[in-house]
Order: sequence, then structure tokens, then C-alpha cells
Amino acid sequence: MIGKEIRLERVFNRGSGKAVIVPMDHGVSSGPISGITDMKKAMVQVADGGANAVVVHKGVVARGHRKSGPDMGLIVHLSGSTSLALEPNAKTLVCTVEEAIQLGADAVSVHVNIGNGHEKEMLTDLGNVAHTASKWGMPLLTMIYPRGERIRDEYDTQAIKHAARLGAELGADIVKVSYTGDPDSFRQVVEGCSIPVIIAGGPKMDSDRAILEMVKGAIDAGASGTSIGRNVFQHHNPTKIVSALCMIVHGGATVDEALEYLGGSGEENRWTSLRIEGRAGLPWQGTEMRLTA
Repeated sequence: MIGKEIRLERVFNRGSGKAVIVPMDHGVSSGPISGITDMKKAMVQVADGGANAVVVHKGVVARGHRKSGPDMGLIVHLSGSTSLALEPNAKTLVCTVEEAIQLGADAVSVHVNIGNGHEKEMLTDLGNVAHTASKWGMPLLTMIYPRGERIRDEYDTQAIKHAARLGAELGADIVKVSYTGDPDSFRQVVEGCSIPVIIAGGPKMDSDRAILEMVKGAIDAGASGTSIGRNVFQHHNPTKIVSALCMIVHGGATVDEALEYLGGSGEENRWTSLRIEGRAGLPWQGTEMRLTA
């Protein structure tokens, strides 16, 4: 459907075919945590860094609308639960595809946890949302994780392979999963899934290198991008970390090159000139000049 294709072009970079997405839906699960207390400020910061899209709940769309600055795709999250619940892994639908359309969404997302006592209900919700989204030509991002009483290790390659394939089988257009820890194992996840696979950011990390190495490993394994939340909006400079992610995801930069940029060592101009000369050959819209000092 042409409508779905057009909307996906607002989420994925047309040059690289990949996406740097920043989820900011944490207010439902965790409250107004650091980095997303002021949603408009948070959105401005990641948009200025070159993010392709954000993920937010319906109630903050208007409060985060910027009215100026770089364009950025809008993904409205349809499900949620709170950390205060008896069973926080049980996600429930809190928005509809039609509401997301009224809000101007370019895509919708649903969170599913498998391997727990509420898997049946969440899979039912996913199937119903996939049907409705397809009818409207609305892209569907499914965040799907092995989490619950039946799961010993939520980063197990076999479990994540299963989760990614499940999302594809039930009608998702993009699937978001945890990184398995190394490119070789994550390549198995990508090869077993017929739709774009993007990685989650996981818990807050201790270093920029750890974040960038994870992203580089995933991209090298064939991932179609990132969907990193806390490690972006809680970074001391969200704009620069997003730009560094874009350097790797869209521009093919090494981890060391991205770290040089983050360190403010005066190498920003060198990276920009390399991009212009076609070092990576994958242009990403509106980001090159923002990488300069």
C-alpha cells in the first residue's frame, strides 16, 4: 500500500534505509524520569541530533510538538503498564490505531512480552492491531521481548530469534528486540526475520563506548537501526549522542570515529569532510552540518 510506504519513509532514512529512533514512552511505566520531564525539550534535543523518529504515548503528542526545527517521524505507542503493577510484564492496549491517525502518527507501536502468563492476551492484541493497522496503511513497530516466569535469560539468542520471528509472523512491519551481545549471534536473529530488525537500548550504560559498540555490532550484523531510550535522553548531551549514533547507523562510521566526535576533540569537521567526499556513500538528511562545531 502506497500509504504505508510513504509513512515508512518518514521513519527510515531514504539514503541508508535505516532508522535512529528514540523511544520516550517511559513516563507510563516509570513516571517523569530524568531526561523526559520536559517532553518538548527532549524532542528538540533528539531532533537536532538527527533522530529519524520518536516513540511517545498519545497524551504527550501535543505537549511535545515542536512547530519548528528538523523534521522527525512520530510513532504513537499503543500499549503500556506501570512498574507499580503486580505484573508489570503484562501490557495492555491504551490507544487505538484510529486515535494515532488523528494525532498525525507516521507509525504505531505495540509492546509484547512472551514467556509469561499474559502472553495470550498480548498476542491477541498484537494480531488485532496488525489487522487494523494494515487496513489503514499504518506501519506497525512491535517491541517484543522474552520476559516472564518461563524465561531464564532474556538475552538468549534462541529466545530473541523466536521473538523477532513471532513479530514478523503476526503482521509487524518492524520488530524491536534486545541485542544478543555480539554480531555473530545477532546475525542469526536478522537472518531469521523477514522484516527490518532494530535493537533496543536496554538499561542505562556506563560508557559511550559500550553504547556505540553495541550499535556498531548490530549494524554489522544486518540490523536496520536502533531504538534507544535512556541511553539517549539521559545522556549528558542527547543531541550529540544521537548524532554519533547516526554516524554509525547511516554513515558507516567506526566506534572510534563516533567517540572522537563525542569527545569534542576538534575532529567534527574531519568527519563532515569525509562524509561529503563520499566515504560512507550513505547520505542522511539534514545531519552533516549539525555535526560541525
